[in-house]
Amino acid sequence: MPQDMPPVGGYDPIQYKRNLPARGFRPSVYLLGTALIMTYGFWKYGKGVREMNELAREKMWARIHLTPALQAEEDRDQVRRYLADRKREVELMGSETKVYHTDRFVRPTFAITPENETK
Repeated sequence: MPQDMPPVGGYDPIQYKRNLPARGFRPSVYLLGTALIMTYGFWKYGKGVREMNELAREKMWARIHLTPALQAEEDRDQVRRYLADRKREVELMGSETKVYHTDRFVRPTFAITPENETK
């Protein structure tokens, strides 16, 4: 019986590597896309921080400019209360009395108390 021999020219090479198609983009494309997205995000964040700082600065300067007006309003209210208290004192006591033994002005302190006490 004759022995089987290989074909003339030999057999085809054996495919031992996997032949998988590349899925998606190259890693450098993903890296570039991520870098672009992060750059845009940091840029927007920086703009937001600058906007918040500007609003805080504007709020601070508004308070600085309003402080004298608010202080003057409080002073006028204190003078009105003081004069009303002195007038009421003269009506009740018949004469003007001094709490302190000095002519120096002492800023009065008012404590607002409720009319009805609740427990």
